[in-house]
Amino acid sequence: MLAGARRRLVGRVRRGTGPPEVAVAVATTSGLAVVDAATGDRMVLAGLLAVGPCLAAVSGRPRIVAATGAYVLVLISLLAWWPNRIWGTQHHLLYLAATTAVTVVSIVVADRVRSLQRAESRAQGHRRAFAAIVEHSEDAIIAVDLDGTITGWNSGAEQIYGYSAAEMIGASSQAFQSRVRPEGVDASDARDIWARILAGERHIRYDTRRRHRDGRVMDVSMTVSPILDDDAAVVGISSICRDISATKQAEQAQRAAEERSQQAQRMASLGQLAAGVAHDFNNLLGIILNYTAFAADRADDIADDAIGSDLGRVRVAAERAVGLTRQLLTFTREDTVRPEVLDVNAAITEARDLLARTIGAHIELIAVPSPVPLMIYADAGRVQQILVNLAVNARDAMPEGGTLVIEAAAADPGERQPPLRPAPTGGRHVRLLVSDTGTGMSTEVADRIFEPFYTTKPRGQGTGLGLATVYGIVTEAGGSIQVSSEPGVGTTFVVYVPLVDAPEPLTPGVPPGPARVPPGRGQTILVVEDEPVLGYGVARMLEGNGYRVLSADGAAVALDLHAEHGCDLLLTDIVMPDTSGRRLADLLHQREPDLPVLFMSGYPDGQLGTAHPGGEEVTFIEKPFTADRLLTEVHRALAPAVDGADPLAAGPERRNVAG
Repeated sequence: MLAGARRRLVGRVRRGTGPPEVAVAVATTSGLAVVDAATGDRMVLAGLLAVGPCLAAVSGRPRIVAATGAYVLVLISLLAWWPNRIWGTQHHLLYLAATTAVTVVSIVVADRVRSLQRAESRAQGHRRAFAAIVEHSEDAIIAVDLDGTITGWNSGAEQIYGYSAAEMIGASSQAFQSRVRPEGVDASDARDIWARILAGERHIRYDTRRRHRDGRVMDVSMTVSPILDDDAAVVGISSICRDISATKQAEQAQRAAEERSQQAQRMASLGQLAAGVAHDFNNLLGIILNYTAFAADRADDIADDAIGSDLGRVRVAAERAVGLTRQLLTFTREDTVRPEVLDVNAAITEARDLLARTIGAHIELIAVPSPVPLMIYADAGRVQQILVNLAVNARDAMPEGGTLVIEAAAADPGERQPPLRPAPTGGRHVRLLVSDTGTGMSTEVADRIFEPFYTTKPRGQGTGLGLATVYGIVTEAGGSIQVSSEPGVGTTFVVYVPLVDAPEPLTPGVPPGPARVPPGRGQTILVVEDEPVLGYGVARMLEGNGYRVLSADGAAVALDLHAEHGCDLLLTDIVMPDTSGRRLADLLHQREPDLPVLFMSGYPDGQLGTAHPGGEEVTFIEKPFTADRLLTEVHRALAPAVDGADPLAAGPERRNVAG
């Protein structure tokens, strides 16, 4: 045992000659005072200077030095050539060696114990800090052993799931999962994760949904890892759950905003396309209507009723096409709102004729106008759009067929449930009801049904603008709207618009009719139209009513004609290939500042992007127009009368033209 201890203590072996003073002191058992054992001469052995605190004993040779870390203990083992010359017996030598060995071992053990204690203290501090981090984390951190028992549950888990640690520690993980797993989340996911962890995977991350104790469902991000023992064996599973509902909502809001922006761009492009189509289409319709009128006049002259009847049918078809064009412009919001006093019954009748051809034979359409006139102040095209949008919405809710009812009546909104949006004003209203026997909708969907871009239809099958447009038109007319629905039963929309008085006829008992247009008195009108056939028709209408016409197909010819002949009125198209009508008017006003100008265009209110007449008020006539409409506007432009002096001076149609 002593030999083994001595071998472990051996650090270096040096040889020297002659005993130093310390050796003599040990041999004679006399005292030896040493101030600094590390450097003092009295402690020097031949060839060796002890480093650090030391314990020294005399010896012959060899000399053995034992090192313990930073401390050097010098042991002179008294193994000399003549061991009994200096030391009394071999037992003394063994005693000294044993004492020295025990001392060294004690120092080493004590130092090691202190090191271990310091390391354990530091480890405990780290564990406490880590436990505090885990406990106060906002993420739910849960530990489960291999038996499926919950062994760890931090405060984040309490916040995210709503269950306390006292309730959950010791509870079954499977029972917990069944509580917090919403409908539609596959339970096999958890079993698959356990199998993957036990198979050796170290980190599994996925997004899913979980249910709070109060019933609300959250989007969460899960990270699952194994819990290992000292031998790296799996003894459990830890899961970290983070509530990412706010992040998901922000991402959805961002995507919705991007989709709305893209949809708005598509709608803007559609509006520009529709306006362009309307321009060309209205030119063609103008030609059809005008030349049909010319032919009808000739048929009247020759008293050919059959030709007159045929031409009348052509005129009706062309006027219907004009209405369809205006509906297209209204839908794309490229048309200008023109409110007027109108009878809702007429709107229902027109909508019925249109819808009968579009909603499909599998849907029964029942239109119930009021037996008495119901007058409102609104744009006729937009009232029709309300009916069409609601009817199309009903059609989509009845893929297998059903019944669609459109009904009008006078009513007092009063207090209604569900409530009207926005709250109605007082007084009598027109109630417009559109009801279907379709699939219906939940209360949650009904609450959002008027939000722009909100749709329950599959992607690509709906814009989410139909009902939002209805809501905008209704509120624009000072009305309110209500929706009630029951899944599997159907949906009913009720629109309330303030009732107004019907306009008084000019003569009691006689409905008002158009005033006779006074003939021209030979005034010269410069007509500028790049569509030759339409320009010829306009000139023919004017010449037939007493005007002299100069015709031009563009601005250059018009400027030459004006320079040579002059004119009393410029009647020009706004959109032309070479120079816009507005630019032509500016050039002529430089020559003749007081020259009256009447603009015409197939675009709604002359709209054409950046090519516009400046935005100020101008006189404008929209294509297609009848001869009476044209002659009325020409008369107003040429001779503005004092109010009341001329039946045609009820107010020339002046618009802020932007195109």
